[in-house]
Amino acid sequence: MKLRLTGKKVLVTGGSKGIGKGIAKAFIEEGAQVAIVARGEEALKQAKSELPEVQTYSADLTNRSEREAVMDWFHDTLGNIDILINNAGGSSGSTTMETDVEQFQEALELNFLSAVHFSQMAASNMKENGTGAIVNISSIFGRESGGKPTYNSAKSAMISFTKSFADEMIKDGIRVNGVAPGSILHPTGNWQKKLDENPEKINQFVKDQIPAGRFGTVEEVADVVVFLASDRARWVSGATLNVDGGQSNANF
Repeated sequence: MKLRLTGKKVLVTGGSKGIGKGIAKAFIEEGAQVAIVARGEEALKQAKSELPEVQTYSADLTNRSEREAVMDWFHDTLGNIDILINNAGGSSGSTTMETDVEQFQEALELNFLSAVHFSQMAASNMKENGTGAIVNISSIFGRESGGKPTYNSAKSAMISFTKSFADEMIKDGIRVNGVAPGSILHPTGNWQKKLDENPEKINQFVKDQIPAGRFGTVEEVADVVVFLASDRARWVSGATLNVDGGQSNANF
């Protein structure tokens, strides 16, 4: 299936490693012009060495003024934005009672509010062209308990925002959708660290919790993201699709 993404201008936040880098790679393979933004300069340099076509920018995405600088840089570098992938995120804290409320605020700023702000800025530009696509990367734990409460709360907000913003923007030709990955294994991720530390425990987790019997891959998430961002998914709006090998217990 040809996705007709040649020449599309794409911004991927949190794009220097893991799922974000895989998404950037998938868009490049489809002929898109891709820029990635992340905080770590070393990771950005490594991504650039692996994906020479990609444009890179270092910024703290929890900072409003730096997010605005990212969009100014993108417009100066590539021009009008066609596709935004809100992938920046991270997990912190412990149980709710053992986690300071400030950590909840930080998690919301990184995982959720940065996506809201980037979506507002990108949609303003997309409206001028009457077309555009935004894909938000949430998590299956945005729909059910699992993982750290700071992360779950932010990803739950992301799923709700995806639907409400999609309904608001579809009349302007802008589609907003989401992807909710399950447990994805990649070299820089937490699951690889846990697997290295205790392979017996993690292999039992996979056997017990993932019906497909294995971890998901970055490429399997990226393939769904690229499809949702393409015109082949033109009648999909406001959806957040699980990409989890059946791991989620939610039946919606």
